[in-house]
Amino acid sequence: MARIVVALGGNALLKRGEALTASNQRKNARIAAEALAPLCEGNAVVITHGNGPQVGLLALQELAYPGEDSPLDVLGAETEGMIGYMIEQELGNLLPFEQPLATLLTMVEVDPDDPAFADPTKFVGQVYDEAEAKAEAAAKGWTVKPDGDKWRRVVPSPLPKRIFQIRPVQWLLEKGTVVIAAGGGGIPTMYEKGTRRLVGVECVIDKDRATALLAREIGASVFVCATDADAVYLDWGKPGQRAIRWATPDAMDAYSFPAGSMGPKVEAAQEFARATGGRSVICALADVPAAVRGEKGTTIGDNPGDDEPEDGIAFH
Repeated sequence: MARIVVALGGNALLKRGEALTASNQRKNARIAAEALAPLCEGNAVVITHGNGPQVGLLALQELAYPGEDSPLDVLGAETEGMIGYMIEQELGNLLPFEQPLATLLTMVEVDPDDPAFADPTKFVGQVYDEAEAKAEAAAKGWTVKPDGDKWRRVVPSPLPKRIFQIRPVQWLLEKGTVVIAAGGGGIPTMYEKGTRRLVGVECVIDKDRATALLAREIGASVFVCATDADAVYLDWGKPGQRAIRWATPDAMDAYSFPAGSMGPKVEAAQEFARATGGRSVICALADVPAAVRGEKGTTIGDNPGDDEPEDGIAFH
């Protein structure tokens, strides 16, 4: 039985341009479940997911009430429960009745000295004009930056250091449970310097990096990034674009990918493959079972077989 960790992209529960309604999220959770159910039969599976739109909506709802806004760690915990519930229920409707499933609220430790805290880059929440943004920043201690022709709050995105619920994840897998964990990159936490006191943090942890760390720590053999692209492409959007079928982690170093989309996924996939010798797969959600078999998507890893090209990369 293979251990497989699947990171669902933000589009798994909300397609681009869709209204953030419960019915839309439920519909998309059902679609995700249909794609993942075949993988869950005969394998030990952990599922993670994005939560950006959901956190944004909760933050807007908080504005309707006077007083202090809910911090990002609390909003992250709320979305882990909400999204995990939907995925868990829709998978349960497809899998055998006796198949256990569980959603874990997952705290992830970050380093207070991570350089990301000196340069917040992750956009969160609603858009403002410049004057409104700077007024909000002054009132709430935020950092704001331009986002196109508007302004938005930015928060740090530090690297995940430790996942606190790794042992419960392991215990559940050993009992045959499909586990949903580390949603949105996990609930960001850190220890106050010089103490054993754990506190929440106003930051966002990259979901793919947190998932790759989880996959390494539970001994997974396959790490899957399910996104809205069917593969990783070179020269994306140009007439000569090419879909990568397979590449070694080192071969991917020769190319750059957009920091706001494919870049973190490729880096997380490389890190997992290098650290474990396992395979990373980047593919469309509907293609997950076929991509795990090597038939679709992009695989990053060593030992692909007898057809290994000299430069360590092959195309569809």
